[in-house]
Amino acid sequence: MTTGNNTKFYETPNHPFQGERIAQESDLLSRYGLKNKEELWRAQSELRNLRREARRLLGEAQGDVEEAESLGAEFMARMRRYGILSAEDDISQTLRLDVTDILERRFQTVAYRKGLAQTPQQARQFIVHGHVTVDGVRTTVPSRKVEVDEEDTVAFDETSKLADELHPERAEAQE
Repeated sequence: MTTGNNTKFYETPNHPFQGERIAQESDLLSRYGLKNKEELWRAQSELRNLRREARRLLGEAQGDVEEAESLGAEFMARMRRYGILSAEDDISQTLRLDVTDILERRFQTVAYRKGLAQTPQQARQFIVHGHVTVDGVRTTVPSRKVEVDEEDTVAFDETSKLADELHPERAEAQE
């Protein structure tokens, strides 16, 4: 009998009771409509891993940015595909990223920014209940990263009641 893989995808803070950090986390939770701090910690861990990879590539290239970008061509392509870095940014910009750059690429945030919901929390509810699609495919994972090409295809599912422009929740969101 085998047990499941219990590896966490995030690290918790080293000092759990720091008022300033707790206040910052609570602000981010409400601003991005996150369910709990675990989602925030996952984004922070993802950012930490991206920075670690950028530092590794820069170290291998001994600080030469062009050589590091050629070594990490796939890494840079992924960062640009997800809109974390723009086309003009080089690999050293990865070290200047903030956790909000990661949170902005979440499906939940993209749906809210497109005006599909009044609040990030409502966007999360619409996604979880299957009312929102990406490229015509119903997706119920609010933490999914949305690529830049897919951003224009985020819309209500045509079979959803929310697809009707006169739906009460839509009318309020359109004001």
